[in-house]
Amino acid sequence: MRTKLKNLSEPYRTVYGKGMNKNAVRAGGVDNMKSMTRIGFTAGLAAALVGCQSYSSAPPPVVQRQTGVEGRWVDPNGIISSFQAGRFETRTTDTNSLLAAGTYRQTSPTLVEIELTSILRNTTSRVNCAVVTRSQMNCTSSAGSQFTLARTS
Repeated sequence: MRTKLKNLSEPYRTVYGKGMNKNAVRAGGVDNMKSMTRIGFTAGLAAALVGCQSYSSAPPPVVQRQTGVEGRWVDPNGIISSFQAGRFETRTTDTNSLLAAGTYRQTSPTLVEIELTSILRNTTSRVNCAVVTRSQMNCTSSAGSQFTLARTS
């Protein structure tokens, strides 16, 4: 249906359909204008949401894998031994009392030398441990006693 509007000096005097104006004609109709409005609103909303997101420039945390013998080890009697940056300690599991303290050095990937002082006996001794696996060491004290340590962490 074609209707001519009178008394309009603009070039858009012919309007198609009922309830349309000159802007509707330029956009291609009322339905097209609603679609354009929806697209514009959706694009604006998307831009606003993207602007609200925060980005961190920090890299994700890296979990360091234990190297060598550092960490906590336990013997069959439940005594906890700790190896940390050249320092060695043994503690009880029930009261966390210090039993012995000293130093260690890893002379090769498979051998650890420990020098320790017993708090109870006030004696110094040496222990050599063979690293059998990543989670087990077989140790021999300078007096000849043998024991095994298993990694706990």
